[in-house]
Amino acid sequence: MLIDLFHYLTTPASWAHRRGGHLRESVLLRSRSRRCRTAWAPHLGRARALVAQACDGLAQARTCVVLGSGLLDDVPLDHLAARFAEVRLVDAIHPWPTRWAVRGRANVTLVTDDLTRPGAVDAHGGDATVDLVISANLLSQLPILPVGRTGESDDHLGGRIVRAHLDALSRLDARVCLVTDVEQREEDREGRLTDRLDLLHGETLPPPDETWTWELAPFGETARHRRLVHRVQGYRDWHTALARSKPA
Repeated sequence: MLIDLFHYLTTPASWAHRRGGHLRESVLLRSRSRRCRTAWAPHLGRARALVAQACDGLAQARTCVVLGSGLLDDVPLDHLAARFAEVRLVDAIHPWPTRWAVRGRANVTLVTDDLTRPGAVDAHGGDATVDLVISANLLSQLPILPVGRTGESDDHLGGRIVRAHLDALSRLDARVCLVTDVEQREEDREGRLTDRLDLLHGETLPPPDETWTWELAPFGETARHRRLVHRVQGYRDWHTALARSKPA
């Protein structure tokens, strides 16, 4: 609790992002990632490997933009910083672990923005010098705060936010690497399904390059005899995945 309070009080954040809940969510995520680091390790390893593979075969390696950089747990920063002339990390909150990780890296820049803002993805990923855009474990997170604020007053808000992000990624000229969790399963200790949640609010994705499971909350994290398991889909090149899914 004291560590969480330290991060809440000292992490640089605008009043709007504090009031909107972005800082609180960042602090809670940092805390959970530390508690669940063993359970999360396989998922984070798969995500980092897929992002690294997305760098292969690029004609140029000028600028890489990471949307929703967060704690950088799922981002191979060393690989990106060595590969690209410039790396831009975009998020509403840049927590201390991320700030410490980028110290001394002259080609890594922190950019503060709310990625649910209309035009944000185009503004950061649409630069002519950008060769790779990464959206890693962001898509399902974007609706959480807006949907939480509106409650039940707008049943379709979550789906519109998800679709807007996907449409913005599809407009970019750069290669796009997308990693996202798409479904949450709640299971008991016998492996029986007790609940299921669509994390993309009804939006569907084309067949992925890779898929795996992420034990988001092992037994005891949210309930003694329940665990939360997410299904994750990964795309090394989002544009190629879209082209494959179109009817011949």
